[in-house]
Amino acid sequence: MSSFQLEIVTPTKISDEGHIDYVRCPGLDGYFGVMANHREAIIALGIGEIKITRNGKDHFLATSGGFVEVTKEKVELLLETFERAEEIDSSRAESALQRAQDRKHQKSIDDARNDASFLRAVNRLNVSKR
Repeated sequence: MSSFQLEIVTPTKISDEGHIDYVRCPGLDGYFGVMANHREAIIALGIGEIKITRNGKDHFLATSGGFVEVTKEKVELLLETFERAEEIDSSRAESALQRAQDRKHQKSIDDARNDASFLRAVNRLNVSKR
């Protein structure tokens, strides 16, 4: 199987993931996958799980969104944030989920912001179980 270079860029760090076989990302219209020799593209990402396959082993990340740029040379994930499954603090994510659920009943809270907090917490919990 052919591989390609993957780089993850956030506002605070750059992570060179080396050569990988496959990446699956949460697009705004659903999940999509990228393999070597994929057509060039720039695609918006939403909150969700990123799956990276390297040497037949799957690795999972939680992200709050961003963009992916696919070129002939490499794939770049330009993300607001990401956390590796093994780095997620499940109790902290559960607390965030509980806070979002509690705020749902308050009249003064911004519903869109709270919904995003809820989705991020649920996503982090799901990815942490991978």
